[in-house]
Amino acid sequence: MREAAVTDSPSRRPGFRRPAMLIHHVLDHGTLKVRIQGELDITNRAAAALRIEALVAAHRPARVLLELPTGDPTPATLSALARTQRMCRSLGVAFTVSDTHPPSQPIRTAGPAHRLEAGARHDH
Repeated sequence: MREAAVTDSPSRRPGFRRPAMLIHHVLDHGTLKVRIQGELDITNRAAAALRIEALVAAHRPARVLLELPTGDPTPATLSALARTQRMCRSLGVAFTVSDTHPPSQPIRTAGPAHRLEAGARHDH
């Protein structure tokens, strides 16, 4: 029975790849900085959220800084974020979210022509 469990282990199956690390963390002066390494999906969001909860329980930080992998997170990433926020709130731990990447779309500002069309003052 014990041998079957060892040989049935997913890591021993042909073609099996170990999952990449979901998160990276650093404890810096009472702040637990957690970076989600890539967008989460339905298969790994619970694992990431549980890992963050375990880190908070182990380190008891004053604040948690969660760094998202993109400026446009997936629903599963947002789910893990919400779970972490609820947990921090219930423990009285400050919680902050940060985006580690610049926006994929540049922010457009209205040029002079658009300001004139919108009723801006004409310079004579």
